[in-house]
Amino acid sequence: MIPWLTIAIALPAIGAVAVWALSRSRTPAADTAQTNRAEAAAGGGTDTITRVRPAQRTAAAGAENAKRAAFGFSLATLAVVVAMALRFDPGASGLQFEQTHDWIPRFGVHYAVGVDGIALVLILLSAVLVPLVMLAAWREHEDRQDGGAGYFALILALQAMMVGVFAAADVFLFYVFFEAMLIPVYFMIGRYGRGEQRARAAVKFLLYSLAGGLIMLVAVIGVYVAGGTFLWTELTGSGGALAGIDTELAVWLFLGFFIAFAIKAPMWPVHTWLPDAAQASRPGTAVLLVGVLDKVGTYGMLRYCLELFPSAVSAFVWPVVALSLISIVYGAILAIGQSDMMRLVAYTSVSHFGFITLGIFALTEQAQAGAALYMVNHGFATGALFLVVGFLVSRRGSAEIADYGGVQKVAPVLAGAFLVAGLAGLGLPGLAPFVSEFLVLIGVYAFSPVAAVIAVLGVVLAALYVLWMYQRTMTGPTPERLSGLKDLNVREKWAVGPLLALLIVFGLYPQPMLDAIDPAVERTVQIGTADAPAADGATAEEGGRE
Repeated sequence: MIPWLTIAIALPAIGAVAVWALSRSRTPAADTAQTNRAEAAAGGGTDTITRVRPAQRTAAAGAENAKRAAFGFSLATLAVVVAMALRFDPGASGLQFEQTHDWIPRFGVHYAVGVDGIALVLILLSAVLVPLVMLAAWREHEDRQDGGAGYFALILALQAMMVGVFAAADVFLFYVFFEAMLIPVYFMIGRYGRGEQRARAAVKFLLYSLAGGLIMLVAVIGVYVAGGTFLWTELTGSGGALAGIDTELAVWLFLGFFIAFAIKAPMWPVHTWLPDAAQASRPGTAVLLVGVLDKVGTYGMLRYCLELFPSAVSAFVWPVVALSLISIVYGAILAIGQSDMMRLVAYTSVSHFGFITLGIFALTEQAQAGAALYMVNHGFATGALFLVVGFLVSRRGSAEIADYGGVQKVAPVLAGAFLVAGLAGLGLPGLAPFVSEFLVLIGVYAFSPVAAVIAVLGVVLAALYVLWMYQRTMTGPTPERLSGLKDLNVREKWAVGPLLALLIVFGLYPQPMLDAIDPAVERTVQIGTADAPAADGATAEEGGRE
């Protein structure tokens, strides 16, 4: 049997090491160039200048080769993931492509991987976004000593960890990947970000994530003590090792996992790191941060909170629903008031993640299927929006909405991409997020009509912040300072075009993703939430059938 998941983890990891080595090999040439430039400035004459140019050309060629290698590894990973997806059986509810090997036998830790439909679509999401992010960021860091090759190495390292965290079937292995992801993201924000506050934003991101991770570590240890194993397949289900644990202990363990996932998601009130991180990030970093990394939080709620601790779910249903509704409305209102486009998109994500967590804890099959689908569709829509905003910022040097206007007259393709991505974000019928948002609202209505009505406010407010941002930046007279603004070039079209195409394709035909997701959702409802009471007093299983 081909170890698909191991290959999908190993390929970008090997690529990260190779690209990093290539980026380091550029340093001597760059140092020579700097020395020669200094000599030329001091009057070194023609001979010195002729030494400068070959060194500069060698350095630039080294950076280009490193970035091409990184892009090649990302495409190879995408090919492996697509090949694996084509072999996935959508009718099976358990894990597929499983591998289990002893890792640290003394402590019962295994290298265990496997995917269900939800994990598969999220791995596909990450595999699609990474090469597109690389295309978009190709010219962003050419002024740096490594020409941006180090940034590409970090992207590949992050991709390996993203695949690993969704594929992990051992709780301790999941925790290792969960924490390891912080390292590349920290440097992507702090070293390769933008603005004077990037170091502060990187530290804030790290502190929030570490705090949640340490709390989860205590719960991970508690799972092993209570269940005697870290293997997810042996812990879950009616006959699992955690089936008979005390309800009070289950509540505390649930809370330990949930706090870490809520920070990662991010939910109100532990969301404040996200707007700062997005504002200080390059657009590609923001795409991966919001499009994939934050999904680890909502994925963890489905996979670990609900399925490991079903006896504790009923104690948290309404508190989490309330926090989700606050996130939906609060994030949308703050988005309306933002003047920085990167912060605005970040606050829209706080609102959208509220829909995802609301769907998860509504405990109906429709809502949870919509929430799982929302994770993917949100990645496509927000990824496209961040990239288009990044293209604007790279041209004008500012993310302030007030610095733009009338862009559609001088850059119609850019404005069109902006409009499609924005309309996807507000859930326009015919685009992918509408399907997931509709399923969530249908499922939530079966759980609680009042909660569904409040959630609809987020849809209304989304129309305000998206259309208002488009109006202020793209319509009206074009200021003189923007008269020479260039439209999207070929590379930028290839970066954002596939995302827009996927938004349309899955908006019109979402069935393939739903076919993969539904069996995993049915299992979650039956195993993880069957004993939790729904709002009207029926069991969650009955609510799902309704």
